[in-house]
Amino acid sequence: MNIFSIIIAIFVFGLLIFIHEMGHFITARLCHVTVTEFAIGMGPKIFSWVGKKSGTRYSLRLFPFGGFTAMAGEDEESDDPNALSAKPLWQRFIITAAGSLSNITIGIILMTALVIFSGSLGSTVIYQFTEGENGETALSKASGLREEDRIVAIDGERVHTANELAYEIMRRGIEPVDVTVERDGTEITLADVKFPLASDEGIAFGSLDFYVYSEHRTFSTVVKHAFFRSELTVEMIWESLFDLVTGRYGVEAVSGPVGVTQVLDEAAKSGFSDLVYIAVVLSLNLGIVNLLPIPALDGGRLLFMIVELIRGKKIDPELEAKIHFAGIVILLGIMVLVTFKDIANLFH
Repeated sequence: MNIFSIIIAIFVFGLLIFIHEMGHFITARLCHVTVTEFAIGMGPKIFSWVGKKSGTRYSLRLFPFGGFTAMAGEDEESDDPNALSAKPLWQRFIITAAGSLSNITIGIILMTALVIFSGSLGSTVIYQFTEGENGETALSKASGLREEDRIVAIDGERVHTANELAYEIMRRGIEPVDVTVERDGTEITLADVKFPLASDEGIAFGSLDFYVYSEHRTFSTVVKHAFFRSELTVEMIWESLFDLVTGRYGVEAVSGPVGVTQVLDEAAKSGFSDLVYIAVVLSLNLGIVNLLPIPALDGGRLLFMIVELIRGKKIDPELEAKIHFAGIVILLGIMVLVTFKDIANLFH
């Protein structure tokens, strides 16, 4: 890892955090909420200035992996008539969710750009099977798949693009799976289809043993691939979190800023499109993870608002602030541990 990769990481992280916080900031302004500080980064201020009309302090802070939009009445009682706590529930909900939704929106826009300028758009129609090392018939062909089959689903999970097809086989193909195909105009389901196995760092996954046709680039195919690739990325994030909780992936699979910097470095060396794709994954990841109902995250604050809606009255602000503070401490502790793990891996 060199200074160039660190600069790239800081730029990408900073841009995604800026987009996230701008979502909060713009919606807060539209709802006439008093914003006391808009900060990119965490820790000590490098420099800052105060807007003459708004009174908002704009800050750039030392550590680039974070940021915040501080609003009057966010975590404390406030006499300000434009405090966040004084606004209707629906406005507070929009302001809180806007950061994550901004990241998700930018992720989809970047994914669309990748699809437009990508080399090919893979279909799910089988063009040709690969052979084994000694000329053996491909496992999936021996299990019943044929050239010109259009694969519709893997173990009941619908697939529309080659990306989805590859992912579902990678995830589910470690064991024989049911594959639904369209053959001669009719959908049929083939039971117990086998795929070759591969592994990486002790984790087994299925792999494709055939090639698929490419689709012509039209407006409809671009929209289709942009939508389903974005949906697939979201699915990958959720399932990765599920796999982490259930133990399929160990804690060593979790990366912090240092680990992500390494990934960005490798992506930058591979090419601009790979770098943009990693930015897409990070942006969607930032948006989705922030919506989890965990104290201190946007999702935790939204959960309190949902409880408020059900109860018909606000939760004690001091109690909520204490819970969010505890969440921040725990999250910072996890980040420190993961960062030390990433640094240790640099020397292995």
